[in-house]
Formats: sequence, C-alpha cells, structure tokens
Amino acid sequence: MPEISLSKARSIVRSTLKKGREMGLKPLSVVVLDTGGHVKAFEREDGASPGRFDIARGKAYGVIMTGMSGAALMQRAEDQAYFINALNGLYDGKVVPVPGGVLVRDSRGRIVGAVGVTGDTSDNDADAALAGIESAGLQGEA
Repeated sequence: MPEISLSKARSIVRSTLKKGREMGLKPLSVVVLDTGGHVKAFEREDGASPGRFDIARGKAYGVIMTGMSGAALMQRAEDQAYFINALNGLYDGKVVPVPGGVLVRDSRGRIVGAVGVTGDTSDNDADAALAGIESAGLQGEA
C-alpha cells in the first residue's frame, strides 16, 4: 500500500501553515496521518490552544478510516447521526466529522494519507489543507 513520506508530510505542514498566514487565519494546528491513522507530522502554531492536536487528529482520523472527505462525513453526520455515533464507538471517540479533514491522494489517485487542520473555521481549515497538499505535488479531497 502506498504511504505518504515523512518529507511530503513535513512539506504539507509547512505549506498549510504558510497558506494560513497568507489567508490571515487564526493560529492553526496541522497533522498528517499515514494510511493506518498514525501521525507522520504535526505542528501547532504559537497562540493555538493546546487541545488543537486532538481536534486536528480527529478530523484526519475520520477521513482516513472511512475514505470519506471531511465535508462528506459532516453531511453524513447531519443525515445519519447514528452512523457517526457508531463510528465514534468503533474508534474510541476519535472521529471529528467536519471539514478540515482532507484525504491525500497520489498521482494515481491512491489514498496515501490524510491531513487534519484546525484553528479557524472548518472551511478555511480545509482550504489551507488543500493548498498544503497541492504544494507537495499531491491531490486533496476535502
């Protein structure tokens, strides 16, 4: 199974934070997970609240474990809350079903990881993540 490299993960984090600054967003926290849901890279900007790691990881964890984008998970939560409740039961409450969780695909369309961003609005978090992913030569699915 293809996996995101540490080099690409670090590049995504740096570029996502840079995009957040360009957009004038609140301090962000960015995590990159591999396809098994394990942390490859994480950074929390100065001024971001300490709980942001868990939120970022929850956004990324939900998308990597389901293969669904953060926006799709949020829609599913709105349409079928019981499904998200069941997922959180299966995954020990680790799923945060909102935008800002972005699947990462390689040039062949294979999922290689996930990015979770938190700190601003969920939609802005997702936009920053997409920019970071694209700057690393990969494709994002928000």
